[in-house]
Amino acid sequence: MANPNFVVWLYTLVFVLIFLKTECLYADITYVQNAVAKGAVCLDGSPPAYHHDKGFGAGINNWLVHIEGGGWCNNVTTCLARKNTRLGSSKQMVKQLAFSGILSNNKQFNPDFYNWNRIKIGYCDGASFTGDVEAVNPDTNLHFRGARIFPAVIEDLLAKGMRNAENAILSGCSAGGLTSILHCDSFRALLPMGTKVKCLSDAGYFINVKDVSGAPHIEAYFNQVVTTHGSAKQLPLSCTSKLTPSLCFFPQYVAQHIRTPLFILNAAYDSWQIRNILAPGDADPHGLWHNCKDDIKNCPPSQLKTLQDFRLEFLGALTGLGTSSSRGMYINSCYAHCQTELQETWLMNGSPVLSGATIAKAVGDWYYDRSPFQKIDCPYPCDKSCQNRVFGPQAHAAISIDI
Repeated sequence: MANPNFVVWLYTLVFVLIFLKTECLYADITYVQNAVAKGAVCLDGSPPAYHHDKGFGAGINNWLVHIEGGGWCNNVTTCLARKNTRLGSSKQMVKQLAFSGILSNNKQFNPDFYNWNRIKIGYCDGASFTGDVEAVNPDTNLHFRGARIFPAVIEDLLAKGMRNAENAILSGCSAGGLTSILHCDSFRALLPMGTKVKCLSDAGYFINVKDVSGAPHIEAYFNQVVTTHGSAKQLPLSCTSKLTPSLCFFPQYVAQHIRTPLFILNAAYDSWQIRNILAPGDADPHGLWHNCKDDIKNCPPSQLKTLQDFRLEFLGALTGLGTSSSRGMYINSCYAHCQTELQETWLMNGSPVLSGATIAKAVGDWYYDRSPFQKIDCPYPCDKSCQNRVFGPQAHAAISIDI
């Protein structure tokens, strides 16, 4: 007789395969070849690229521009390690990319944006599209030109119809979510005056907090990123005129100055931030945090207390957003990172809910001004709708680029 657990697993696998076959959308890649002449290139000097699924019907003049995540590189060594991957070269990007969640073209799974033009910009500069160094060292052939990539891609999209946009959203996940904050107002400025423009940051609200050893790990790391990529002159002057430029890589110091409507979607126990900001490998040489970081259910009371303190610091950092009704906020108490790209967290049966709303409904209601949404979840483990991340033991690294 067959093992009941195996039968359940087999049925689940068949269901997932059928779902993928019937629901998965693959978008083709576009290389922005004319960007090379402007010096707007990936780390390896290749042209920037994006994947695009065209809008249709009533959404033909609506544009959702979503930016890929993938961490950062903070020195020549780490940038060289990315240079020959999709995070440093368009030559390594897949020709077709699966779109789901907020990028889905299925009304059932993405009711507010399914028929929009949906674009995902490949992230190949390593500094959330802020770098701008003219010189290229011939020994490494590294190009730090992310700040040139962003307008070059937007100009290409404008020429392909976005100049007629009625509605537009700049969104992104993780490092791409940070990009959607840092470039929110510049995105607004590049679009026609009559376009309704808003920005959405998914898991991009990285906070300035000391790690478990008491060291300012992420502050030092971001300082290295900004220095390596020459990002200081590309960060908001409203911030850099008052603070050290590297601090202006943190959303909590720049968000209050953003004039364009902005929605922050983030887990209060952001799994990337817990693993790489709060308890990075350097701060945990004996691996005492490994089990907790792999699965929040494994956290002993002392470490769970540290996570609860992190949540409070995260909520404190959100005060930088201001109180305008144009701000949206969906802060759930999940151990998660990036919730718009995955169908199971964006909108499906069993998706996370906060105050009765899925992420898709909250974002849609906010964008279309049906109702504002500024909600913060109760502390872990009160939210039973969460789909908490579970990691394997191989996932421990100095700074991970997992999303």
